[in-house]
Amino acid sequence: MTEAGCPYCSKKTDDICENVCGGASRAALSMSRRLRCALRCFDLKALLLLFVGIPILVFVIYVHGQKITYFLRPLWESPPKPFRTIPHYHHENVSMEHLCKLHGWGVRETPRRVFDAVLFNNELDILQVRWNELSPFVSEFILLESNSTFTGLKKPLLFASNRRRFKFVESRLTYGTVGGRFVNGENPFVEESYQRVALDQLIRIAGISDDDLLIMSDVDEIPSGHTINLLRWCDEIPEKLHLQLRNYLYSFEFHLDDESWRASVHRYRAGKTRYAHFRQSDDLLADSGWHCSFCFRHISEFTFKMRAYSHVDRVRFSYYLNPKRIQDVICRGADLFDMLPEEYTFQKIIAKLGPIPTSYSAVNLPGYLIQNADRYRYLLPGNCKRESG
Repeated sequence: MTEAGCPYCSKKTDDICENVCGGASRAALSMSRRLRCALRCFDLKALLLLFVGIPILVFVIYVHGQKITYFLRPLWESPPKPFRTIPHYHHENVSMEHLCKLHGWGVRETPRRVFDAVLFNNELDILQVRWNELSPFVSEFILLESNSTFTGLKKPLLFASNRRRFKFVESRLTYGTVGGRFVNGENPFVEESYQRVALDQLIRIAGISDDDLLIMSDVDEIPSGHTINLLRWCDEIPEKLHLQLRNYLYSFEFHLDDESWRASVHRYRAGKTRYAHFRQSDDLLADSGWHCSFCFRHISEFTFKMRAYSHVDRVRFSYYLNPKRIQDVICRGADLFDMLPEEYTFQKIIAKLGPIPTSYSAVNLPGYLIQNADRYRYLLPGNCKRESG
């Protein structure tokens, strides 16, 4: 028990504490003496924990809290329902009738029309690769751009000023713009949703009809041409079909995984089909193209997108935007935001820890990219250095 009048001292006090807290001084203890008693009687380890350990813990949580949360994700979030993956058959020497039959589908007398609709930010090179890959099979290209990023930053209309690069689709292009709302402090996903609704309206203006195919994907989610050709010729395909894409980061040198699924193809239904970028079906067609994320020529394009897209909260520290750091991260195949893998099992998280292994294969990539390898060298294996512009 503690002595009366000296609530901070125990029986195991030394002489100094006993003198301060002894009976002769109990009635006249000043505040300073009480404080002296308290500090003298405190265990040294407890003081170290209070004044050193706890601040260090707070700092570690501040710096690495996101990593801790992502690593513990399997404890608090279950994995989503698995897709029904449809095997994908293709060979250039096999007839379309036979390919459709292999998928369990019939073959049409004439192909469906195909509409490819995208929201555009600043991915000029990737857009050129995409549209050249899809050009033989697409009836109408639809592109919407805004003078605002999802995060409310003002931006120029880059496609409009570079439209001459895309003359090869001009006769099949429906182009539109939408003004940003520039609402301070708003969740970026609200602006993104607003722009996708505007794109939905532009799709109708383009003249889409029931049973036409509509490709819903970001610019950097590129369906392979032969996949779209298969879907336009085959009958009885699912009304909503997600596309499994090979996931690349920074270029086609860093193959992350094959788990990109947000791209989808829809048999259009007036009044029912709405443009979206989330899961809309359980059906997934295997090996259907490429997703090349943050695949830019210039370092400035990296910094712009990091500040412009909906996950801007991942830029937790200003030094993430340092050009030298970004260049180093690209060449190592590391994560721009210093994040752990977004997975739902500890096994997958641990398997993906560290930089992405380098791939030296440029096989089965978009044909236009290989045909123009000198122009797009930075997108191919062995060319991680970026221009500073």
